[in-house]
Amino acid sequence: MTNSAHPARRLLPWSLLLVPAAAGIPAGILWWLLAPGGLNLITRDPALASGTVPLVWLPRDLTLAGILVLAGCLLAVFLSDGRRQDPQAALLTGLAGALAGSVLAWGTGILAARLFGPVVEASANASIAFSLRAWPVLLLWPAATAVSVFVLELVGVAGRKPQGEAAERARGFSAVK
Repeated sequence: MTNSAHPARRLLPWSLLLVPAAAGIPAGILWWLLAPGGLNLITRDPALASGTVPLVWLPRDLTLAGILVLAGCLLAVFLSDGRRQDPQAALLTGLAGALAGSVLAWGTGILAARLFGPVVEASANASIAFSLRAWPVLLLWPAATAVSVFVLELVGVAGRKPQGEAAERARGFSAVK
């Protein structure tokens, strides 16, 4: 039997792309349910139910931001479990899935508002309708994932004991003191 000259192909972890992207759909529905200007289940204040009040626009964006940061932290826990053959490919695939999930969350929230919300006259300002004013919010899911993976890996490395030759040198060095 001969060995082929081609190296073994690494398969991308497609589930790390598809699961976060699909998770964007319930995240978008949750955004519409909780946010002021949507169904407004957080405050239930009738004054914040309509997008005509400019005070609603920031909390509406911050609601999506909080949901996306939470999703990023959860994804980071799955990415940093340490049992992946190619952790770099898993991280990049997870970040791409997180970005796709953010876009799907935004689109799903807007669609839910159009389908289930009241008809809104937004001719004076587009933000009167359920929308997202701060577009960088969509980058929070991948950013929170990247930062959380970094922190989890850093904590994991700091908690490990030295192994091999470095451990022997450390033991020998501490015995000399």
